[in-house]
Amino acid sequence: MNYLSDRINLLAESETLAMTRRSRELREQGFDVINLSIGEPDFDTPFHVKEAAKEAIDQNYSHYTPVPGYPELRQAIANKLKRDNGLDYKAEQIVVSTGAKQSLANAILCLVNPGDEVLIPAPYWVSYKEIIKLAGAKGVFIEGGIHADFKVTPEQIETAITPETKLFIFSSPCNPSGTVYTFEELKAFSEVFARHPHVFVISDEIYENINFIGLHHSIASFGNIKERVIIINGLSKGFAMTGWRLGYMAASKEIAAACDKLQGQITSGACSITQRAAIVAMNTDPAESDDIKRMVDAFRYRRDLAISLLREIPGVKINVPDGAFYLFPDVTAYFGKSFGDRVIFSGSDLCDYILDTVYVAIVPGAAFGSPDCIRISYATSEDTLREAISRISEAFSKLK
Repeated sequence: MNYLSDRINLLAESETLAMTRRSRELREQGFDVINLSIGEPDFDTPFHVKEAAKEAIDQNYSHYTPVPGYPELRQAIANKLKRDNGLDYKAEQIVVSTGAKQSLANAILCLVNPGDEVLIPAPYWVSYKEIIKLAGAKGVFIEGGIHADFKVTPEQIETAITPETKLFIFSSPCNPSGTVYTFEELKAFSEVFARHPHVFVISDEIYENINFIGLHHSIASFGNIKERVIIINGLSKGFAMTGWRLGYMAASKEIAAACDKLQGQITSGACSITQRAAIVAMNTDPAESDDIKRMVDAFRYRRDLAISLLREIPGVKINVPDGAFYLFPDVTAYFGKSFGDRVIFSGSDLCDYILDTVYVAIVPGAAFGSPDCIRISYATSEDTLREAISRISEAFSKLK
């Protein structure tokens, strides 16, 4: 008898974490596995941020924190939004959480009811769909293919909106595609949402600092919809602080208060030491940070290297992403091909085949709503990247 709840039985395991787990298991068995499945910078946290954490320990910041975050941190985040994005928020409109994933879940659970529709451009980050399931809402997916740099259009969004639509959720720069929406494109989106005042917008900006085309733009910049926009961000990507677990949201006072209320019943406040370090991180101007510049320059170089190597593989279609640290090639040319008794019917089959034969872990595009593609993370060293793509090319060459 199945005694687990329908809620958990309907929830899918994160395919990015599943691939990471499989690669770890193979490595433990002695195989030389290269893991290109996880979205984690291979850089260390900046020195001055680590020093702030050490000082916080010595200063005995070891007690419960306020549920929405230390007031000094919330103000530092508000200051950052003004400095970097030209956005006016008060500290009371900020809620700090244990990672941007929790900030995202807080916002979705506070906004949608069972039966509501949530519009999601595909490809999308894996957890959007599953958190929406937990809320009992219905995901409505809008396709943006490789021919359009994985972007959706205002016309597609407007066509998808119904009286049941409650929320639109997207990321820019995007995981998994690296797509970055321009100011003009976001303005066009805002004009659509201005015509539909029942629709809220979650803007996932966690990759804000890993942007290869200059200034990051937020859809909250447009006053006609700002009160209905919830910004999600954090420290994991831009400051290489994945293990520190700190995210935040900025929203209207009403939505922020609701997320504070929800979080108070689930986790309460985020780690005290992480929060003290985060104050220093938020007070760091990315435009003046050598650490961030060094990381972005490295990712840009690796992106260009990986694209040049992948373009040497016949049949692989690839665009040039403007941010994040992923490539999302179309591999449909290999569907229907085989190696021995093994037939490739899908991107998932292809990823399993590559992991099993040449020991490189990548993630099938179906996890992100784009089954024609695979996601490759280039958050690794140049030598590792060259070796991994060489192995991938070898695996492709054996398919007939």
